[in-house]
Amino acid sequence: MLVTYDARPEPTDDDRLLADELSARGVVVHAMPWSDPTARWSAFDSVVVRSPWDYFLRAGEFHAWLDRLDADGARMHNDVRILRWNADKSYLRDLEARGIPVIPTLWLDRGDATSLAELRRVRGWAELVVKPTVSGGAHRTWRATVDSQTADDTRLAEMTGEFPVMVQPLIGEIEREGEWSLVFFAGRYSHAVLKRPRSGDFRVQREHGGTLEAAEPSASMIAAAERAIAAIPFGGATPLYARVDGCVVDDEFLLMELEVLEPELFLRCAPESATRLADALLARMA
Repeated sequence: MLVTYDARPEPTDDDRLLADELSARGVVVHAMPWSDPTARWSAFDSVVVRSPWDYFLRAGEFHAWLDRLDADGARMHNDVRILRWNADKSYLRDLEARGIPVIPTLWLDRGDATSLAELRRVRGWAELVVKPTVSGGAHRTWRATVDSQTADDTRLAEMTGEFPVMVQPLIGEIEREGEWSLVFFAGRYSHAVLKRPRSGDFRVQREHGGTLEAAEPSASMIAAAERAIAAIPFGGATPLYARVDGCVVDDEFLLMELEVLEPELFLRCAPESATRLADALLARMA
């Protein structure tokens, strides 16, 4: 079973490559939105979370769904503990505490009245990126400049009035050189893409005009990504799939996201990647 969401209950074009690979091996593949009340998730041999891309808009419902699956003993990929942990970007704090180099981040709790001027004064950052800690696809993610500080403080206050927020410096290397996404299956490196924002933007997602291309990272970048995956808590529960997003700053790979909930895996960009993922899944089902 491939888990999707209401707005697109069928597999994405990318996940269709995995479904076709599994079907060619005699596996019956279904797809269903995570919120479907008729689903009997524990009845399936394997439940692979792929595109529940509205989870951050329905966080309470989504976590209740995870709780039910856990209680019912559904055979989940990834592990429910990992999914819960990864649903809030504060997981980056755990990884940083375990020695993983992460993009510098300030964390603001709900109700925090700190202004952007205060943040700039404390950290020395000029341009900032502001985002909710529970978010996806750059939802409610924006760039704060010195020139728009008054309006930006109002916008920040509105957000912290609703939910926790994270603030990071704008990383110029992303605009100049791009953001890397390294994809792993069962802890083994598979392939990578390099994503670039459109001119004048910092967001690399397609819906914001970003582009991507297959690319081969350096051995040191792969090693850094492997260390990030190894730092996931929960007693060595290696995820079936993982995407490690980051950028190189001063010759060091800095983690931006470790996506182990619902990442796009860019299977279309790498021949045989769907085969590798199918192999990894079937090995776990054996």
